[in-house]
Amino acid sequence: MVLTTEHLYIVRDDAILGGEPIIRGTRTPVRAIVETWQMGTIPEEIPKGLPHLTLAQVFDALSYYFDNQSEINDYIERNRIPEELIDPLVTVAVSGQRSAVS
Repeated sequence: MVLTTEHLYIVRDDAILGGEPIIRGTRTPVRAIVETWQMGTIPEEIPKGLPHLTLAQVFDALSYYFDNQSEINDYIERNRIPEELIDPLVTVAVSGQRSAVS
């Protein structure tokens, strides 16, 4: 069952990610947009990495996040990969990328 939200592009579908908020017509969770933004990617650049999304969808996902931070932060935490399961080479590559962005 698809449930609409007060945000135009954000829905919940029990058949997709257990009802986690997603971008309408995709399987992309709001948390994916938020995590990309939190890593330092400006909203205008996010559709370049996720070309199936429009800039309006990205901004609506961020708007949804600001209205529901606790909920989305819970989804982010639940889906976090424990450090001990991440290959050290991936950690080094990501750390280098972050310092290049900062």
